[in-house]
Amino acid sequence: MVLVHGSAGGLDSWDPIVPLLRDRYELWTYARRGYAPSDSDVGLKTFGDDVTDLHAVLTAAGGTAHVVGASYGATVVLHAGLSLPGIRSLVVFEPPVFSAGPALAGALGRYRALLDAGDLLGAARLLAVEVARVPAPVLPAITAPPQPEAIGCLHDLEAMTVDTTDIARWSGITVPTLLLQGSDTWPPMPDTMEALAAALPSAARTVLPGQSHFATHTAPDLFASALAEFLRKHD
Repeated sequence: MVLVHGSAGGLDSWDPIVPLLRDRYELWTYARRGYAPSDSDVGLKTFGDDVTDLHAVLTAAGGTAHVVGASYGATVVLHAGLSLPGIRSLVVFEPPVFSAGPALAGALGRYRALLDAGDLLGAARLLAVEVARVPAPVLPAITAPPQPEAIGCLHDLEAMTVDTTDIARWSGITVPTLLLQGSDTWPPMPDTMEALAAALPSAARTVLPGQSHFATHTAPDLFASALAEFLRKHD
């Protein structure tokens, strides 16, 4: 199983999940392009770059694997599901596909300026409000990330800005897919997951009760159980 982390993540993103699955699966995690200890000086990044890197990990893992993505990592997984061979199944947890395209160009410019000024907290909260659409009551939980993670977020935002919000394109995915979400994640994620389900009518769906976009850390047991239940059907 290959695990693809989200924005502001890294090699430790899946730490709560890994101990719950490693007895059943060979697990591969990696730092995506732009995130330390991978190279952070990557130029303008696209989702095509992320898919190329995931292909390299799949090849290293033997050429075939179940692939799990969370948040931005779930968008990477969707892109990969359209083109990469060797994917046995996909698990897609709350991809922010509602935020994409030229409408993000202003946010990208402001984020880059805050990063250049050393305002990591301001940059993180801009990303939370203008890209992830985090509601005001959640904002106090957003803290300044380390510099390497902030740079990784910049490259993720670059890729999102040259992507599109076209959800219908994911109907081209043919491998078994689980759409996974928290019951309490803020709008527009619930509508986004409904739209994904409409584009992928044969996909399985699981809702984690009482959880939000942070379920990998707030309810790792629930998250891992949902993965295991789905993957048992496709091993």
